Amino acid sequence: MFIFIIIIGLIIDRATKLWTINVLASGKPISVIKGFFDFVYVENRGAAFGMLQNKQLGLIIITFVAIVAVIFYKIKYKPQGRLMDISLALITAGAIGNLIDRIVYSYVVDFISWHYKDIYEFPVFNVADMMVVIGTLLLVMFLMKEDKDGKKAEK
Repeated sequence: MFIFIIIIGLIIDRATKLWTINVLASGKPISVIKGFFDFVYVENRGAAFGMLQNKQLGLIIITFVAIVAVIFYKIKYKPQGRLMDISLALITAGAIGNLIDRIVYSYVVDFISWHYKDIYEFPVFNVADMMVVIGTLLLVMFLMKEDKDGKKAEK
């Protein structure tokens, strides 16, 4: 299941980013819900929320190390439970998706824009970002399911 989720996640991430490049890179956003939700083309040269702008080599190294660490953990400790498997796969797929962008383009293609008219705008993100966030939330849920003896819940 781990590899399957990574492959499906990467296919969805790449497809949406290629669509973004082909359709939105001209600069014309698509309004999905006027005043709240748009698809826009953004070249993110930093990390989450625009931090570490133009530090691509460092971000590539950090991402690569994180991916290797997750895979090493998965192989060495063989963690049990679907929730753990799904969470690690989503985190890995998201990290690989954004790593591909950093290596190929020297930036990450973002396109999902949530905002409230011109008053508030959440940082633009992509499918890979969603996978990392959802995977991290699932991992936290898994870790919170530990019983009082420190044993991890299986499901």
